[in-house]
Amino acid sequence: MRPRAAQIPRYSPHLSVQPAGEVRGRRTAGINYERLYAWRFRDVAQVGREAVWQEIARYMHRRMGEPERILDPAAGRGEFITAVPAAERWGVDRVGHGVPESAGVRMIIDDILAADLPTDYFDGVFVSNFLEHLSDQDAVGSVLGRLHDVLKPGGRIAVIGPNFRYCAREYFDCADHSVILSHVAVSEHLYAAGFEVTAVSARFLPYSFRGLLPPSARLTRTYLRTPALWRLLGKQFLALARRPLEPAG
Repeated sequence: MRPRAAQIPRYSPHLSVQPAGEVRGRRTAGINYERLYAWRFRDVAQVGREAVWQEIARYMHRRMGEPERILDPAAGRGEFITAVPAAERWGVDRVGHGVPESAGVRMIIDDILAADLPTDYFDGVFVSNFLEHLSDQDAVGSVLGRLHDVLKPGGRIAVIGPNFRYCAREYFDCADHSVILSHVAVSEHLYAAGFEVTAVSARFLPYSFRGLLPPSARLTRTYLRTPALWRLLGKQFLALARRPLEPAG
């Protein structure tokens, strides 16, 4: 049973680099993320990926205390934010991936550090496969600090990402992975940004969608309900934290 849920094209990651393209016949600097992800997921069906994320979104919504206002700061194609059963859903991404307005998501195309977001507003923030793409550890701290500020006191954040401790051999096979992170490092980052860390799973989801079995909602549902499988197949961490009701001392 190997549901695949990582390395989704969710964000144009570097805080200071725009995606490559064509400007008056000349190629601009940086990675062309649209082509990069088209190549990476050429053998993965979007329908299967969405089915997997339907299950992950429901599960994470429960783990986060069923927030009513939720933000995905690296929304990509919107697999999570269009599936999560929250009353109010916001997504941010530097590249528009065509998340439909009919999905009921307020989508902002901008850098998460520059996006026009209300402060002390959201009661849930979900971060998946994003922080490892940033330029350095200070950028990770900057992003988490911004997410702390947009959460209301008592709001919760969930962070998922590849755990370098368990996938070091393939970690840098992805051309857009820049920062080494483990569950220990992310816990430190969360605390440094002012959060109270409430739960950490060193092994949670498998590393990627690629595998012997096709992406499946049923298999994903079974996997999420069976933590023993996490210890066997998990190569991504899950960290949960909350913004304190009182300012951190």
